[in-house]
Amino acid sequence: MICKEIEKMIPSFLEDDLDTDDLREFMEHVERCNDCMEELSIQFLVTEGMARLESGSVFDLQNELLERLENAEHTLKLRENMKWLLFVLQGFVAVELIALLLLFIVLY
Repeated sequence: MICKEIEKMIPSFLEDDLDTDDLREFMEHVERCNDCMEELSIQFLVTEGMARLESGSVFDLQNELLERLENAEHTLKLRENMKWLLFVLQGFVAVELIALLLLFIVLY
């Protein structure tokens, strides 16, 4: 992906609203592109900083952004593992249906 596409995805990332494929592409790009990481930091600091200033709460936004990136990486791995688990379960269901069909044919 090019930087312009990634920059358009930043608000969706901050709202935790990227699907698995987009999240993977976003994370891979941001990890290797300093310009996009800087833009992500700026947008996060502005968005979260303004909200926190209004509420008067204490904050460490740089660490919070790093935590959010770590959480996104964990979410991505979890989604990919669930995808494989679903694939395996669908395989088991297909085998069971074939076995039941064969049993039905043999018995009747």
